[in-house]
Amino acid sequence: EGLYSFVGNLSAVAVVSQGDEEIDGQASARAMASRTRPGGDDSAIFLKKEEEGRGPRTVFFALDDAPRKGGSKRTSSLDYEVKEAAKAFSPAEFATMSEAAAGTAPDDAEQRRRADAVRRAMKHAWTGYKEHAFGRDELKPVSGRGSDNWGGLAVTMVDSLDTLWMMGLKDEFDDAERWIDANLRFDRAGDVSVFETTIRELGGLLSAFDLSKRRVFLDKAVDLGRRLAAAFDTPSGVPTGTVSLRESSSSSKRSGGGWTSGNAVLAELGTLQLEFRYLASKSGDATLAAKANRVFEKVLALKPPNGLFPIFISPTSGQVASRKITFGALGDSFYEYLLKTWIQGGKTETALRRAYDAAVQGLFDRKMIQRSSPSNLAYVADLDNGNYVPKMDHLVCFLPGTLALGAYTDPEGLASKRATRDLDLAKSLLYTCVQMYERSPTKLAPEFVNFRPGKDFEVASAAPFNILRPETVESLFVLFHLTKDPVYRDWAWRIFQAFDARCRTPFAFGSVTDVRRTGQQPEDRMESFFLAETMKYLFLIQDPDIPPDFDLTDNVVFNTEAHPIAVLGPTGNHISRALLS
Repeated sequence: EGLYSFVGNLSAVAVVSQGDEEIDGQASARAMASRTRPGGDDSAIFLKKEEEGRGPRTVFFALDDAPRKGGSKRTSSLDYEVKEAAKAFSPAEFATMSEAAAGTAPDDAEQRRRADAVRRAMKHAWTGYKEHAFGRDELKPVSGRGSDNWGGLAVTMVDSLDTLWMMGLKDEFDDAERWIDANLRFDRAGDVSVFETTIRELGGLLSAFDLSKRRVFLDKAVDLGRRLAAAFDTPSGVPTGTVSLRESSSSSKRSGGGWTSGNAVLAELGTLQLEFRYLASKSGDATLAAKANRVFEKVLALKPPNGLFPIFISPTSGQVASRKITFGALGDSFYEYLLKTWIQGGKTETALRRAYDAAVQGLFDRKMIQRSSPSNLAYVADLDNGNYVPKMDHLVCFLPGTLALGAYTDPEGLASKRATRDLDLAKSLLYTCVQMYERSPTKLAPEFVNFRPGKDFEVASAAPFNILRPETVESLFVLFHLTKDPVYRDWAWRIFQAFDARCRTPFAFGSVTDVRRTGQQPEDRMESFFLAETMKYLFLIQDPDIPPDFDLTDNVVFNTEAHPIAVLGPTGNHISRALLS
């Protein structure tokens, strides 16, 4: 069956390879590799089997002695593991898996070829946007028309700035800068989402400033940030979901009505801090950081059982207003920002790290980490009113990257029991996320999957679409950056190839309505995050020329929209004294 990768239940990569002969008209791959976990005492097992007409097959496993369900050792089911691994990938789909063993990993020239392919795809989409929707929020990739779904703030342009810069597309960056300087205004927008406008628009401007040091981006960010800051003016300091930029006052959705019944969403109220703290530091306006920090101070004081927060908080009282817990939609990036805000502040605001570690521990204590059958894939279930919901959003696929970053920055050290546990979980969850792509006929993942006994998972009939989300490639980038294991590059390359094959249009790239059906045309929708996040991560994971001082653990943080900004350090007006202990 060619070359397969299997990491879901193991402490290291395990691969199966055959010789160089052709299988079903496709050349099989030749490399195999493993990466054992830091500090692990793994034993290597090699199996060789001669198969008539197919040459030798070599299987490598790096195993620990942890028991499976039912108490059996992992080695007792090697045959089964190999068969499950064999389902994952078809011949020649991984031409190269790793640099170990046969030494056939892609060299820098091959990585630059891949990175350039992603750059060309980005340029294709940007050209379509510039020619047909320049200054509009979004490009419709099939009809070639522009639309304004986010208040008419040129969201795709601003969201794409740092991607253009990091890909070396400086002419395109300069064109956007000139348009922004001359045309971008915020006083004409009505009600906008505080969360989406902060992570896409404010984050995009701040990252463009951080990278280029061009003042126009900071000036625009200060204007926008002060208008958005009105959302924090509630009795509790917990922000409203929307704000009117035109009036610089919080929206009428503060209470009553709306699909949240006036409550603030956990992922929204807790995913503003990186941006407002950075803006406070660079503008000198300490009130911006104080407002954002107050949200964490207020919410962390709730001290929920097991460190896990329900998805709704009342802006009026500051108290919880739900019993649903999830690391998917409505919950996800709150936990991401606990960790990243701690890193942004020079790892001094220990209350943030403590809350992050408590939440991860809560995943285990509340048994939200579940396993599928028959393949024993790890996934994170939802908890709704105390009941487990066996589904996993694609949005949850941010979590492997966050867990890995948490492990590599663990105050107890990377070799500690906690960090080892969290890194193992990161690798297992990421394998499941990759399988959401690999087991789809289109090689694209759906919005979420339901887990079924005996079937692992099924595409949810209510959400079979793919809207070009970034979370899996985000985690692949983080895991590669931290571990240097080239398997993550290869998986990301396959995802890029699927996007390029299934989603490309004459103008850009479009969403797919049903990942179960091949041969369909993309739909007329391209979210700005495809250029801001998905393309950026796909590029950075392949690019061999990232500066050596680009360190996710110490000097740069990516906001949840993939906008990188420099770590601010332990002193300055962004620090919360209340979070220091």
